[in-house]
Amino acid sequence: MTSSDTLDRLARRRAKAKLGWFAHAAVYVAVNLVLIAVSVSTGRGWALYPLLGWGLGLMLHGVSVWLFAPGGQWLERMVQRERSKLAPKRADPW
Repeated sequence: MTSSDTLDRLARRRAKAKLGWFAHAAVYVAVNLVLIAVSVSTGRGWALYPLLGWGLGLMLHGVSVWLFAPGGQWLERMVQRERSKLAPKRADPW
């Protein structure tokens, strides 16, 4: 497998992950709008709880997609830092 194939796979994987997050966000907005409408029509304020709970899940999903995605800059910097810590130190002969 060439590096071009590897790069293409990684790009497709990251694009699919981002599309998945956008779908998750769209469903979150649609469902919560309905829940808020029902909550307001019944005169109760219960819609805040699913809004906050699901919002936390959406936020964590976003963090995993946008910050920790394979090939991401932040992840790659962390990997490089760990590699440099694990690499054997060469003694300076002089």
